[in-house]
Amino acid sequence: MRSTASLIRSKWIVAVGVLLFCTEILSAEKAEPCLACHGASGTSQTPLTPSLGGQPAFYIAAQLFLFRGGRRDNEVMTAQAKDLSDDDLRTLSDRIAKLPAPKSPEGKPDAAKVSAGKSLLERNNCAGCHGKQYDGNNNVPHIANQREDYLLKALKDYKSGKRIGYGNAVMPETLGGLTEAELADVAHALAHLRN
Repeated sequence: MRSTASLIRSKWIVAVGVLLFCTEILSAEKAEPCLACHGASGTSQTPLTPSLGGQPAFYIAAQLFLFRGGRRDNEVMTAQAKDLSDDDLRTLSDRIAKLPAPKSPEGKPDAAKVSAGKSLLERNNCAGCHGKQYDGNNNVPHIANQREDYLLKALKDYKSGKRIGYGNAVMPETLGGLTEAELADVAHALAHLRN
């Protein structure tokens, strides 16, 4: 005959299992709109929409927080994030962070643009924040093999001040002296990064 403590322990194990199962289902449901645009495999096929695979969980949660509060300017994302609780932000960011990072696109990149872009990345010490492989960490995004169109838009937005970081001026200062052609070279080099 099983002891009372053993029965209670068994019931707790079942309850925790059910809770985890339900949380996973709710997490999957809340992630569906994200993955519809950003790519179920972590790699976006949607123009001007970033790939989320490989992004640090903290970075994803922080961006969702900024969208939820209207501090990032994107009507679609603000609408998607406005009703997310803090628990939703954590659950979604943990789930999305497990998606594989995007791979370098097929096809041959423009060698001159890649060379110019890599030189600009080194000159501006972009790896100092984004990592040697440009794979990000904590509150810094993974930018290697990101969509080129999205990278170029983000770089332009940072340079113009339209997009803010975490209340600091690192990105506008770093990009301030770059021309549009140089921003395009940086975006091309990052989008076609081969490690």
